[in-house]
Amino acid sequence: MDTNETNSTRMATHYAEHVQELEHRHDLALDVSGGSHAVIFSGAPKLRFLDDYTYPFAVNPHFASWLPLAATPYCYLVYTPGETPVLIYYQEKDYWHTPPAAPEGYWTEHFDIRIVHDLDDVSQHLPVAGQKCILIGEIDEAGQAHNIERVNPTSALNHLHFSRARKTAYELDCLRAASRRGARGHRAAERAFRAGKSEFDIHLDYCRAVAHTEKELPYGNIIALNENGAVLHYQHQSREVPAVLHSFLIDAGATVNGYASDITRTYAYVDDEFAELIARMDALQQGLVAEVRAGVNFAELHIETHRRVAALLTELKFATGSVDALIESGVTAAFYPHGLGHLLGLQVHDVGGFLADEHGNIIDRPSGHPFLRLTRTLDVDQVLTIEPGLYAIDMLQKNLVGTPAHKMVNQERVRWLQKFGGIRIEDNVRVLADGAENLTRDAFTALD
Repeated sequence: MDTNETNSTRMATHYAEHVQELEHRHDLALDVSGGSHAVIFSGAPKLRFLDDYTYPFAVNPHFASWLPLAATPYCYLVYTPGETPVLIYYQEKDYWHTPPAAPEGYWTEHFDIRIVHDLDDVSQHLPVAGQKCILIGEIDEAGQAHNIERVNPTSALNHLHFSRARKTAYELDCLRAASRRGARGHRAAERAFRAGKSEFDIHLDYCRAVAHTEKELPYGNIIALNENGAVLHYQHQSREVPAVLHSFLIDAGATVNGYASDITRTYAYVDDEFAELIARMDALQQGLVAEVRAGVNFAELHIETHRRVAALLTELKFATGSVDALIESGVTAAFYPHGLGHLLGLQVHDVGGFLADEHGNIIDRPSGHPFLRLTRTLDVDQVLTIEPGLYAIDMLQKNLVGTPAHKMVNQERVRWLQKFGGIRIEDNVRVLADGAENLTRDAFTALD
């Protein structure tokens, strides 16, 4: 746990309540799957092809939901209704690598912790009746399942994934702290941009500010100068500074106890027309956040975003035509091709975004919107992103050639936008009964 990010006393209190909620959820998951014990595997490192080095380890999010342990492979959590959860904590005796530290902290009192130094000793701490167990996790080798045959039963996962969208008070503590940490990184990145640094050096300044190595980031930082901002998941970090700086788009987050923030901001290098466009997109984004509350159909809010983008395109002379015509012809999709947002938590694109209920029924995406990651009706204490965008994406604009949509687009305005790439503004938002808590804006305000 990062003590600089959280109030330990409050978190300890909320963590106890969090464990009780997880026990309740797993009671129901075991009931629907017909199991008596849930065994959750933290995961194992994966070797690179033809090598003896591993890829960076990523813990099973089901394991991380119980425990703030993000770097502990080969561990098992055993939950049996009515009993204290058992943590089988693998602490390898090794002189090649530093073994995991001894468990400590407020969370330890909620578990029966059993330390093992040899993987062969794990099985003696698992339930004897393996046929009554379900195992949740990624199993790469048969031995990791310890003869448990029911691995990742769909009925149990559907229940756990559906309920995971609603965050406990402890999870909200972690998400707020991750937003505060991420906001510090964004401020450092903006300073680096204003100082004329390269994408690579901006990235390094960000990592220093959030105190993360690259493998500790919740996802690869998108650090995009100028036209690179039009690449939605731009994956490079150029060491060279452009001859002329026009714009900077940063999509980057941070983690606390395994919970992520996912924040995007766009900046103009000088106070010009592009800066005014950013301000207009920021106002559009804040208007969408104001629509968030329990009972809102998120797919409909996504469609509403296209309507507001269409109105902005016509007002600022990027396109001509009615709002409906711009949407139906594909003009808005060419400027704004991604979804409005997604659930956020232990995973950046958290699970359960399409689930209608705990039985696994799916809510389909609206026709013509293949990249939307959330179709559920919003409920209290869900946390999600709100991230509209506007881009000059050459491939998508070329796709309009030969269609009625092409004639609706002002090509001169598109060419003007190309050197800036595009704009995305993304906040992390908690759903309330009658509104929303904006974790991101609160985090930036706390820095002022």
